[in-house]
Amino acid sequence: MSQTAQQWLPVAISILVIIAIALLQAQSKTIAAVTATMPLTIPLAMWIVYAANRNDQAALTDFAGSLLVGVIATLIFAVALWLAARAGLGLVPMLATAYLAWAAALGVYLALR
Repeated sequence: MSQTAQQWLPVAISILVIIAIALLQAQSKTIAAVTATMPLTIPLAMWIVYAANRNDQAALTDFAGSLLVGVIATLIFAVALWLAARAGLGLVPMLATAYLAWAAALGVYLALR
């Protein structure tokens, strides 16, 4: 596969997923939410890192390990978003709360590291 295709294919797939979510949400909020949270960006990112570091297993291992930090912070983001929605906040305050929780989780990790 050409270098150009390797760079643009993940972008194209991401765009298709966003379009799918926009269309699915009219039919089922649950299916749209599951589609939004399916592990798509992780394999795409791993593919990009692999393409750049084919013979460097340590780089792939470090990247894969670092994904755990992001996944935990994203879980905290989702929980904060849900709690903010249950509290009756509007979209912008909900997102602000969730991003603050995400940033705090990453900050704690970096401080403990």
